[in-house]
Amino acid sequence: MREQNGPVLEVKDLYSYIPTSRGVIKPVNHISFSIGAGEIVALVGESGSGKSVTALSIMGLNSPSIQYDKDSAIAFKGENLLKMKKKQMKKIRGNEISMIFQDPMSSLNPLHPIGKQIAEPIMVHQGVSYQKAKATVIQLLAKVGIPEPETRLNDYPHQLSGGMRQRIMIAMALACNPSLLIADEPTTALDVTIQAQILNVMRALQKETNISILLITHDLGVVAEMADRVLVMYCGEIVEEGDVYSLFQNPQHPYTKGLLASVPTLRGPSENHLHTIPGAVPNPLDLPTGCNFYSRCSHATEKCLAESPKLIKTGNDRQAACWLVADSQFEEVTVHA
Repeated sequence: MREQNGPVLEVKDLYSYIPTSRGVIKPVNHISFSIGAGEIVALVGESGSGKSVTALSIMGLNSPSIQYDKDSAIAFKGENLLKMKKKQMKKIRGNEISMIFQDPMSSLNPLHPIGKQIAEPIMVHQGVSYQKAKATVIQLLAKVGIPEPETRLNDYPHQLSGGMRQRIMIAMALACNPSLLIADEPTTALDVTIQAQILNVMRALQKETNISILLITHDLGVVAEMADRVLVMYCGEIVEEGDVYSLFQNPQHPYTKGLLASVPTLRGPSENHLHTIPGAVPNPLDLPTGCNFYSRCSHATEKCLAESPKLIKTGNDRQAACWLVADSQFEEVTVHA
């Protein structure tokens, strides 16, 4: 894999689709974004918005039923991952690109000690024995905050708490010093205290190694804590992009505004209920002709129903896909989150 001065990862017009007897499902519909060296980019949106399909496309782990447009590209250090053969991807996966999956209990093998599982990518990609990899494993366990790593490496997954299992997943992902880490809902099902610990571990390791991170989550609190830049995804499309501060302070797409308004805060309104986005995500087999958010948007016009908006530049490193933004009709609202 050649080194380059540009982005570590550049997704270009990624379009994935699933042909079915009832029509075509489009989990990811022509999205483009990049991640620079040492940058943390958050990909946020509701369940079913296409976040995990995007991540698995980068890793080359999607189901064979998912197909890609011939013009789609996922360039990692300048080389298109979608055009690579399985043997080439095996050399990159777990070595130069690693992933932390949502559920560590289902991702770890219950039949093997955690030490051997962490050592596996080192053994595969560096061609060394477990005994030679063992010292690195102990160092990794210490880095992610596992006490008594010399004895813990012989433990099995069921002997560890949820927070410790997630730390093991982080250690496995960083075993080969990758350039890019994909973290798919890394704090799901953990209590708030453990979530904070896991985020602290990830942030400290990112600063130490300057690794690039694609953080996939629906938790906007995690985004505010970790990310440099945010991509908001809805129905397989990126509807807004911006740096984390300006996007939180001044969301431009009605969907982003709704997401932020749904976050409970100490400075929030006195009502006894949280704000919710009305309606539901449209059926992927029956998407509207125009904007996918049309039926849920209080600002929608006839133009929104007739034609799908494209991302337009709205400022420095800011983009939004909304006709009201394009026509300068959208009332800007500061949302505190």
